[in-house]
Amino acid sequence: MKTDKKKYTMEFPIQASPSLLYQYISNPSGLSEWFADNVNSRGKLFTFIWEGSEEQAKLLSKKNEERIKLQWVEDEEEETNAYFEMRIQVDDITKDVSLIVTDFADDEDEVEEGKMLWESMIDDLKQLLGSA
Repeated sequence: MKTDKKKYTMEFPIQASPSLLYQYISNPSGLSEWFADNVNSRGKLFTFIWEGSEEQAKLLSKKNEERIKLQWVEDEEEETNAYFEMRIQVDDITKDVSLIVTDFADDEDEVEEGKMLWESMIDDLKQLLGSA
């Protein structure tokens, strides 16, 4: 059964080089410093661990120093349109770096919860990067 979820996008200015930021969004050791307690990957399968619970996501695409796009295995099984993507955007003129996050939620309440969670996690990431 295909279900459509609500898509939302957020932009976070981050004072860090795109190459450094990419390390934190694209590989297990970087992600485990701010996104989850622990992250492992085997091929295209990422396993995220939080306080004893575990979720798996499949790597849909990634482009060096630009973006990573994953889909939770549970969403794939439910045939939803959902994924989550972290994309690095650099302003051509000012060279300001932003992290653009695209994610999905079941309804408006979950969109708000999701946004609050991302804001909290990105705050942690900014502290790691010395960009807070």
